[in-house]
Amino acid sequence: MQMRTRPPRAAGLRPANHGRRIERERRTIAAMIGIYCRDHHGQATAPSPAGTGPTPDNALIGSPDTRDSVGDALHADHCPDCAELLRYANQRLDVCVFGESKMPCNDCSVHCYSASRRGRIVEVMRYAGPRMPWRHPLLGLMHLVDKLRARF
Repeated sequence: MQMRTRPPRAAGLRPANHGRRIERERRTIAAMIGIYCRDHHGQATAPSPAGTGPTPDNALIGSPDTRDSVGDALHADHCPDCAELLRYANQRLDVCVFGESKMPCNDCSVHCYSASRRGRIVEVMRYAGPRMPWRHPLLGLMHLVDKLRARF
């Protein structure tokens, strides 16, 4: 007698959380927290590779291994509270149920941040969002495109 086996789980049920969209979201939240921290806590943003100015957006582009450098080494100048918020945001992106089809946080139907941190991240996003086009034009533009895609 032959035993029935369970059919393999479909690969598309849960999108991967390490694709280009999620990595761009990681860079965007890191930039937003950097803007907020520098303006409110007096901490400098990430030093440039040559040490001559702000880090360009494309310096953060790379393999999925850059996630650790974005959260730790590249933004090591954050105050302890903002560094912890960035680590938490990256952790939330790791387990986002939408994966590569993720919409911007303010349009999302699932609130993945805990109640205590949700207020803090909303404060950071409301402050840094309007400043993104001037400090990180490429990330700001792509975030705007993502918002428009989610609505239409």
